[in-house]
Amino acid sequence: MRLFNISLISFSLLLCLQVYGQEPSGLLLYDAPSLKAMKEEFLQNNKAGTALKKIKQADSAMLKGPFSVTFEKTKLAPSGDIHDYLSQAPYWWADPSKKNGEPYIRKDGQRNPEIYRLHDRFQLGNLSVVVEDLSMGYFISGDEKYAKRANELLKIFFIDPATAMNPNLKYAQYIPGLNDGRGIGIIETRGLIDIPESIALLAGSKSLKEETIAGVKKWFSDYLFWLRESPNGKSEVKEKNNHGTNYDLQVIDFALFTGNKDLAKDILTAITIPRLEVQIDPDGRQPLETARTNSWDYVNMNLDAWFKLARLSEHLGIDLWRQVNSKASGIKTAVAWLIPYASGEKKWPYQQLNAFGKGEVNSIMQRARVKYPDLDYSKL
Repeated sequence: MRLFNISLISFSLLLCLQVYGQEPSGLLLYDAPSLKAMKEEFLQNNKAGTALKKIKQADSAMLKGPFSVTFEKTKLAPSGDIHDYLSQAPYWWADPSKKNGEPYIRKDGQRNPEIYRLHDRFQLGNLSVVVEDLSMGYFISGDEKYAKRANELLKIFFIDPATAMNPNLKYAQYIPGLNDGRGIGIIETRGLIDIPESIALLAGSKSLKEETIAGVKKWFSDYLFWLRESPNGKSEVKEKNNHGTNYDLQVIDFALFTGNKDLAKDILTAITIPRLEVQIDPDGRQPLETARTNSWDYVNMNLDAWFKLARLSEHLGIDLWRQVNSKASGIKTAVAWLIPYASGEKKWPYQQLNAFGKGEVNSIMQRARVKYPDLDYSKL
């Protein structure tokens, strides 16, 4: 962490540090020292740094929204309730041999454009991104306009009776002719893990109201109960691949956010750690993900979820970073296996219908360098 030379800091800069605070509390996933460094960079008026880019993103976010599953509704869930989230399974298509196409048939990795006629998933996803940008803008600059807008968006999506989403995903990823929704659809709320981070970044703002924080936490508490007790939730927790990992990530994150540390620890020890047994081979390959038609995407997405789970484990006094299964493999083994493919030293031998993206694997490797400095990253 960079140290200040007090003799070189202007009085106004010292005042900014006193008013804004230096390090946010309540973070579950974000790295506080990195955030603090970004704020210092902004206060020192570094025009070429990351902080200025974040402020530009926050300015752009000011013009976006509001968001709600009640907006731009093109179809109601079978419940008839406009507040119920609805989405269609992406990899299921009309059966050409059937007059009405139903029941739909699966084409793994091939997205049916019909899914884009429903807008709830984008309302939810855009909310998480925009609120994150606004909260980052507030934390870096201290400008209340970002916090005020974030407060408005949170109220509209989670609290206002006219626009709030019901805390369930009962009708997520439904398949025409087969069901009204599936547990697999729960993966669509994994972006909500950014909301607790945003609230932590907004802490201290006079524009983020206590009743807003309480209302958001109440929503997350209700959703956490649904994740644990509903048929869809009980189905998703049994998923062995990335769906199971991302289910655990949400439950543990939301439990910590709402103050249920015991539940978070129980899930991590009883459900998450045993997943290593089936998810990571002795050489570090993720067999359930390399079997997919977009294997590169799923390998990286699943490993990213493991990294986030490991970060959450730090709050529970458990070192998931170095946890291994009976085959002596774990997150570190999976990273070591992936490095030659990320560097291009080895050609990816598994099916990948989509283009090979580098953003997620680059993020994974940046974090891996910190946690596993003894691995060889020289060819990346």
